[in-house]
Amino acid sequence: MTTAIAPNVAGVATAPPHSVFSMCGMCATRCPIRVDVKDGRAIWLQGNPNDKAMGEALCARGAAGLALEGDDERPQQPMIRSGPRGSGQWRRASWDEALDYIAASLKDIIARQGGRAIALTDRGGPFTDLSKSFIRALGSPNYCDHDSSCGRNAHHASKTLLGLGRTDVVLDYKNARHIVLYGRNLLEALQVKEVRNFMAGMKNGARCTYIDPRVTVTANKATRHWQIRPNTDYALNLAIIHEVLKTGVYDKEFVARWVEGIDALRASVKDCTPEWQAQFTGIAADELRTFVAEIAADAPRVIFHPGWMVARHKQSFYVARSAHILNALMGSFEVEGGVLLAKGPGDAGRKGLKKLIDRVPKVDEKRADGVGWKYKHWDAGGGIVHRLYAAMATADPYPIEAYFAYRHDPLTALSDPEALKKSFDKLKLLVAIDVNYSETAWYADVILPETTYLERANILSVSNGLKPAINMRDQAIAPRFDSRPEWWIFRELARRMGVGEYFDFETIEDIWEYQLEGTGVTVAQLREKGFVALADKPIIADRMNGLKFKTPSGKIEIVSAALTEAGIPSLAPFVPPEPLAGDRFRLLFGRPGTLTHGQSSNNPLLAEFFPDNPLMMHPQRATALGIADGDKVEVSKGDYAAQMRVEVSDWIHPDAVFMLHGFGRTVPRQSRAYGKGVADQRLQVGMLNEFDPAGGGSAMTETIVQVRKL
Repeated sequence: MTTAIAPNVAGVATAPPHSVFSMCGMCATRCPIRVDVKDGRAIWLQGNPNDKAMGEALCARGAAGLALEGDDERPQQPMIRSGPRGSGQWRRASWDEALDYIAASLKDIIARQGGRAIALTDRGGPFTDLSKSFIRALGSPNYCDHDSSCGRNAHHASKTLLGLGRTDVVLDYKNARHIVLYGRNLLEALQVKEVRNFMAGMKNGARCTYIDPRVTVTANKATRHWQIRPNTDYALNLAIIHEVLKTGVYDKEFVARWVEGIDALRASVKDCTPEWQAQFTGIAADELRTFVAEIAADAPRVIFHPGWMVARHKQSFYVARSAHILNALMGSFEVEGGVLLAKGPGDAGRKGLKKLIDRVPKVDEKRADGVGWKYKHWDAGGGIVHRLYAAMATADPYPIEAYFAYRHDPLTALSDPEALKKSFDKLKLLVAIDVNYSETAWYADVILPETTYLERANILSVSNGLKPAINMRDQAIAPRFDSRPEWWIFRELARRMGVGEYFDFETIEDIWEYQLEGTGVTVAQLREKGFVALADKPIIADRMNGLKFKTPSGKIEIVSAALTEAGIPSLAPFVPPEPLAGDRFRLLFGRPGTLTHGQSSNNPLLAEFFPDNPLMMHPQRATALGIADGDKVEVSKGDYAAQMRVEVSDWIHPDAVFMLHGFGRTVPRQSRAYGKGVADQRLQVGMLNEFDPAGGGSAMTETIVQVRKL
């Protein structure tokens, strides 16, 4: 059904009751949803019933989308800073004034430094074709997404081993016999389809081995929980590989056909016995041997999850890489209940969407983050955002003077926000485009309010998988405030910058028609169900003859030429973490199923579930420090200290303390979150430039804090 609602009109449109198929925006998963609309208002949200894997289910965050829509504590019109950065002094502006202000600054910067002096970051995902096109049209190569604070280590590990990114594989939980998770807290993370498939697999008799220093909801559902010492999971994997090879329980036929470098692997783990790993991990040698016997019995329907949020320690890359090596050894690739290769439109004999970025000339400039020239082993697609901020601070390799943070909040997402602000202070222009008053938006020069996901349509996207599909986020209701969708904002800025020919569309439907050329799919078909599948049934390749690994050899490469060229070992030795005692702890963080990092901490409904974030500490360590449950303590690192309540629990490893992420908000206009709890990223003093040298991901759990009773 066509929704005749103007994308840039404040107020509520009047229309007969109807449903719109769209896409949730309460986290980065972007689940397919159905929005019921009455009198121009969204009155009900549920999963899209046309998607059988999704059904009508929504998580708590998705259900709180109506609360976001009704929230007045979000940007309601463009604002231009009138006082010092971060002071909260703003003046209202019209869209013309705000866009003219930005364009004038950009033109001055380009005249002096060239287009390369402009950067843009966003949250990544299915809609980046537009933001990448915009920054390229300005003459800059400097696009990055948020992934170096999330899954970049896993992505690069997968690329160097399989030639495929981390999202190019599909994990078939529903049909698995054994699922191995490294801190992948599926049941709180929370992707509805993934959870439904995982729970179906468990109901069908699958075993789950969950490896995490903390007891989580997923740990409570698992058949085995290894409460491993923090940052030692690589040692565990090396020992598992050692035992698999020693006992000969690997899939010899699959390995002979598809794996290169098995002799190098065997040599690298020859001393990594189950007894050897026990001294680091705390996992008993006999338990590890029992586990190996189980996966041998369950193979090939075994999944070693390569990791999702793996911005943890400086060997996270090797944890993810060794997990996929174990998938290869068990013969789990392209088998029911294992690790399936995602298929795109071409695999279904169909054309994919036309890309907007192909309309824009390529930029012949090296990237400020060093990807592609300084760091040749990293993928330029999403860049490495903390290296971009380092370039801002040093003007090396060149100055960055303008920065767009599009729905990306680095002051919440990355370590040491005070250090990050010093990078921002080098900028002539900082623009935040956001639905919320993020910490970064509050520090910006200009805030451009984007419409909520219920109030906007986005460009179309393709989801690769066993049945590739074209997906739509459609506009369900009119904007409540004077906000605009992304496509309109970038179009208007491009026109002011004299590059409007690359964005010569008047409506979102114009963009959709361009994207759909040659696909055989229509806008009407997409609106009918919210998506169009490009295959009638799952596409499964011949696992012995038809796999498509995108490595130089076409096989799984245990020894990567790209890593060798970069001077990085493909099979690195384990480096034990620093032992901790007394008042020193490794700082771990996470989130519950009701919060999306810092995005939803001020949501009128979700904020009620967790009004605070106590510090979880093991009883053994608490007793030694004279700390009891409920006591106030000071947590510190470097010059920063914070006070918080302690929750004494054996659900955390004695070497670590744990806290929920997304707290300690400093924006007064977010009254439900303002000043509540402690921000873990502020305790990560000096950690902004600490990262995994092989994978590029931030090394956030290398943070060591001190705790004392008040």
